[in-house]
Amino acid sequence: MGDRDEITALVHRYGELLDAGDIDGVVAMFARATWRSAATGAVLTGAEEIRAVYEGIVMHEGSPRTRHLFTNLVIEMDDGADDASGRLTYTVLQSVQPGDPIQVLMVGRYEDRYHRGDDGWHLTDRLFLIDLMGDASQHFPRASS
Repeated sequence: MGDRDEITALVHRYGELLDAGDIDGVVAMFARATWRSAATGAVLTGAEEIRAVYEGIVMHEGSPRTRHLFTNLVIEMDDGADDASGRLTYTVLQSVQPGDPIQVLMVGRYEDRYHRGDDGWHLTDRLFLIDLMGDASQHFPRASS
């Protein structure tokens, strides 16, 4: 697998883990990364700070009942380099109960930086940008207040 394929798999892994409700897996992805939010100005590092964000997500029988869709992934890197950057658009869908209509929670962008270490590619920085927000009260408890 080439570098761009490995980075693409890393990007998609985040959505898979989060949709499955695997908070430990999501936090592990940020073990060597900075987590930044354009909406709040938060800059987080370390498992404890990052875990607090994801533990705030409402779980429905062990899952947030979401589906992250990633589009327009652009990876910028020089061949053979150990550092790269990327950006993509995400759309988060949610249906809390089986049979409920699918709702669009949010649409936004990630701006990422990656590094290749001895164990492969990993995130070093992610900026979360939200462009459009739907009713997220069943995803974030504070969204309803």
